Order: sequence, then C-alpha cells, then structure tokens
Amino acid sequence: MADIKSIDSLTSISIDKKNFEWIYNLYWEKVYAVCYNSIRETEPAKEMVQDIFKSLWERRENLELEKTEHYLVRCAKFKSFEYIRNKISREKHMDLKMQDCKMSTNCTEEHILFNNLKEKVSTIVEKLPCQCKRVYKMSREEGLGNKEIASSLLISERAVEYHIHKATNMLKLSLASYAI
Repeated sequence: MADIKSIDSLTSISIDKKNFEWIYNLYWEKVYAVCYNSIRETEPAKEMVQDIFKSLWERRENLELEKTEHYLVRCAKFKSFEYIRNKISREKHMDLKMQDCKMSTNCTEEHILFNNLKEKVSTIVEKLPCQCKRVYKMSREEGLGNKEIASSLLISERAVEYHIHKATNMLKLSLASYAI
C-alpha cells in the first residue's frame, strides 16, 4: 500500500478493499468538512459523505483514480451544490404553496389538508419495496434525472422508469379514495 504522500503522485490507483478502507480513513474528515462547510448541516453532510464513498465502492471495478483527494473534494462540492439546489427548489415550491394559501380564504383548512396529504404520501412511499422507494425518492425528493439515478444506483434507465412508474401507480391507487 502507498504512503500518505505518494497516493496522489501515483498515475492511478485501483480500488480494492484494503485501498478503499485506507482512502476512507485518510479522506473522510476532509470530505465531511467540504460538505459541512458548504451546507452547515451535520446530518445531511454525513449522508453526503456516505453517498460519496458508497458510490466510490460501487464503481471500484470501473474506476482508476488519479489525484484521489481532488476527486473526492470535487465529489463533495458537487453533492453540496446538488443538496443546495434541491433545497432551494423545495423552499421555492413551499413558498409558492404558502402564497397560494395566503390568497385563499380557507388557508388553514388547505394547509391541514396539504399536510395530511403529504404525510399520507410519505407513509405510502415508505411502504414501497426498497429499490423502488430509493429510486422514487431520488427522483421526486432530490430532483435527480433518470440518467443520474441509473448511474448512481448502477441500474439501467429503463429500470429507473419502471420503478418510478410502479411507485406512481401505487400512489395513485392508494390516494384514489383520498378526498381533497
């Protein structure tokens, strides 16, 4: 195994279990610091670090790393940007919903119905099969496209479409009797 200074001077490094553990132990704090300093939220930053290293492990057979630290920092910056983009998008959506609610005479009732519907959707999503739930959440909650999801989960785009279709059908069936 290479020492700390020589890992990034190597032309490339293949990732086996031993190298992965070594890279993780060496860089996880730095990757976490980049994520945390970008978003200032502990739990999401920890999740991003786990996602980055999970992706690294899942792609180990097809990935030859050059400048490992730069690669991981770039991944952390990308994940942080993605998180901020999705958070802003969710906040804009909620702001628009609240503006609509303020214009409405039945604001309190609509707000309660909206929260009930949101809770029911969350409950249904949590009951979905594992892969289906993961794909649905990446698509609807994180705002990722089918290609990004397929790449991240190492499945085909067709499989992503299948899982989204399955999830939306389950939601439609479960919410058919829900009165709005």
